Amino acid sequence: MGICGQYPAGTLTAVAKGKLSADEKSFEEAKVIYQATPAHKGNLHYGGRIVFFDKEGNIVFSTGERSDLVTRPLAQDLNAALGKILRITKDGQPASGNPFIGKANARPEIYSYGHRNPQGLAFHPETGDLWETEFGPRGGDELNKIQAGINYGWPTITYGIEYKGDKVGAGIQQKEGLEQPVYYWDPVLSPSGITFYTGQNIPEWKNNLFICGLSSTHIARIILKDNKVIGEERLLGSEGQRFRDITQGPDGALYAITDLGRLYKIDKK
Repeated sequence: MGICGQYPAGTLTAVAKGKLSADEKSFEEAKVIYQATPAHKGNLHYGGRIVFFDKEGNIVFSTGERSDLVTRPLAQDLNAALGKILRITKDGQPASGNPFIGKANARPEIYSYGHRNPQGLAFHPETGDLWETEFGPRGGDELNKIQAGINYGWPTITYGIEYKGDKVGAGIQQKEGLEQPVYYWDPVLSPSGITFYTGQNIPEWKNNLFICGLSSTHIARIILKDNKVIGEERLLGSEGQRFRDITQGPDGALYAITDLGRLYKIDKK
């Protein structure tokens, strides 16, 4: 998945599919199967994390609300694909069972809404629940357990403020009908890619969630119990790197990549 090319109205996030060549050096038969419209003339908050596959074999991915004041309200608009978690088939069609199928003025591919700039998505290895991280503004980065049809509040509620110090909207953190985050950071973590640990090398890390931090320059190890955060450890903070994405390799170790192109292996000594 990546940013599609320029359109008359601007840029957008899109999902494409294809196949890896036999020599693993190129991508063949690429075809765009979904475009998160409307396009917008801006270069921020594309969101853009994708996970394969849910229990029914569908694709789940995230879109940002594109940051600008004019596009922010679209995170609350069910007839726009911005600021959403979307669930589609491998052919780009709305997945069966999505919460807004058949509802007027609502896109059937939407799974949840009210998101700012979600860059982390991962399925819990035991429960299959979908977990998400997203950027707040100045403060208010969030960890959410994603549920079908739920409104996660942005920009109506947030634990952050504008970068220049003003309140966001009415400056409220809670409102009836809007979901609270499971956990939030202030100061921010700037969360990017996330993954759950399922390896055998470090048993005490089983099912812990690892979150890449950009401006915070560390990886957060999150301990969950009964869908609540009961512990947090910061890893590799002394490296001074903006950690962009993290995954678990076939050897059971974690591998993290940084904006400077460094690859870190995290495993038992």
